[in-house]
Amino acid sequence: MPGWLALQRSARRMRTTFLESTLAQAAWDRARKAAVRWGWLGGVLGFMAALVAFAPAAWLAAWLGMASGERLVLADARGTLWNGSALPVLTGGAGSHDAAALPGRLRWRVQLQGAALHVELQQDCCIQGSLRLLVSPGLGRMQVAMLPTEGATLRWPAAWLAGLGTPWNTLALQGDIAVASPGFTLQLVQGRAQVQGRLEITLQDMASRVSTLDNLGSYQLVVQPDQAQAHATRLELQTLDGQLLLTGSGQWSGGKLQFRGEARAAEGAEAALNNLLNIIGRRQGASSVISIG
Repeated sequence: MPGWLALQRSARRMRTTFLESTLAQAAWDRARKAAVRWGWLGGVLGFMAALVAFAPAAWLAAWLGMASGERLVLADARGTLWNGSALPVLTGGAGSHDAAALPGRLRWRVQLQGAALHVELQQDCCIQGSLRLLVSPGLGRMQVAMLPTEGATLRWPAAWLAGLGTPWNTLALQGDIAVASPGFTLQLVQGRAQVQGRLEITLQDMASRVSTLDNLGSYQLVVQPDQAQAHATRLELQTLDGQLLLTGSGQWSGGKLQFRGEARAAEGAEAALNNLLNIIGRRQGASSVISIG
């Protein structure tokens, strides 16, 4: 009997040892599989982080081209999404043969600022100082704020507009386009635009090959919220000086632009401006009516 009891105790110890070994092996297998899963997850996240950190500038160029209908193209993009440069080119859109590039590379630097992107733009030919933007993406919306920058001056050659095709290539404008703002914000909500602040676009010392005048004049377009209608944007065009007199106003609402204006020649400049007035609008006697939308 003592031998039989000893045999039973030995069997129980073997079963216990086997069970403990099996449980330990199962725990080890679970831990190993979890480690493998976490390893894969860590690898994927690391790959994605590296992909974002070193995303090529060409990705930004492709997105901007698609978003603008191929009207604004970043050619010869170099560097990364976060720190790069390219040649800005205006075109008439997909399939167009018209194109005009600025005479200098646009450089950008992008940094995270909370949930937003702080964008700094520099360009020797056209931006004195830096243009700083704060881009805040969201679900179905995007907000772009132009941050006030002391000493910054934005000025582009009007000849750049010829790249957009008709009628700009026919007009072949000369002069400068200056942009100034004490603070301006554009918000896109499900394809609809809303603005805050004030944006002043000044066309300085304009000239055109379809007129014999050396200087047509200078003009200003003001973009600001429409006080009479919520979520609408008001546009006001006025002549600052010159022989070609332009006036007009319009509204940008619900993704649609409506603008009505008038162009006429100052006294004594009618003959020199006749061809130009025929191109920029619908003639009504001595005036030309500009109608968009």
